[in-house]
Amino acid sequence: MDPGPIWKRKASETAAFLRARIGAPPDTGLLTGTGLGEAAAALQVSAAFDYKDIPHFPIATVPSHAGRLVFGTMHGRPVMVMQGRFHLYEGYTPAEVTFPIRVMQEIGVRRLVATNAAGGLNPAFRPGDIMLIRDHINLTGANPLVGPNADGWGVRFPDMTRAYDRDLIARAAQAAVQAGITVRQGIYVGLKGPCLETPAETRFLKSIGAEAVGFSTVQEVIAAVHAGMKVLGISIITNINDPDHPVPATLEEIIAVARRAAPDLERLLSGVLEHLSHDDLG
Repeated sequence: MDPGPIWKRKASETAAFLRARIGAPPDTGLLTGTGLGEAAAALQVSAAFDYKDIPHFPIATVPSHAGRLVFGTMHGRPVMVMQGRFHLYEGYTPAEVTFPIRVMQEIGVRRLVATNAAGGLNPAFRPGDIMLIRDHINLTGANPLVGPNADGWGVRFPDMTRAYDRDLIARAAQAAVQAGITVRQGIYVGLKGPCLETPAETRFLKSIGAEAVGFSTVQEVIAAVHAGMKVLGISIITNINDPDHPVPATLEEIIAVARRAAPDLERLLSGVLEHLSHDDLG
């Protein structure tokens, strides 16, 4: 059997397992990154599962990723939240990294909010800034759509000119103003990792227009676009990459900045969900 149908069967089985154990099926999926698991503090939890207890689900190996899938409501909207994601640098394949997105698709999720911790490349940014992702550059060398196209999941050649939904970006910007939160907008570049960038690599990334860099997000967004989901991407800028004055960054420092920014991110997400209407699902 081709790999595409195998993953579709696994995602269907996982979705069936979850549907039997949750209430109202979620229409929105929230994917939290490094140090950002607390960004869904406003969630009224109805069910929660450790990744290890979910059929076919990968296991998060990064210490700052809780490895839990949580269901509930935020402002009355049914939501599912991934507290921790999977990365290519952990040794997972693109299909494994994006498997949760396919499970969301099988459950009926039509909107994805993907958050991450990222290094800032724009000199105007500061640690702790929130950046709404306008677009991305995929430099991971991988793509989850390589191989047979699974029937029923999406078209063979999905258009990526509007990978990040403009209406959701506008709503997030509006919610930030109402909450008194300053947000940036910019282009995210995804690398494979896990080593951080050299000064020469940082200069290159800046020269091609990237304003934030990280090791996640692009695989999941590609799969979500293929699935027909509307996507909102948000980066927490945890450190600034200055190639002329490089400063070593540690995971502990990155996590600490992300956690300090999590309450503002939670307020932003809460504001977005509060004002969304069912018409936005399109």
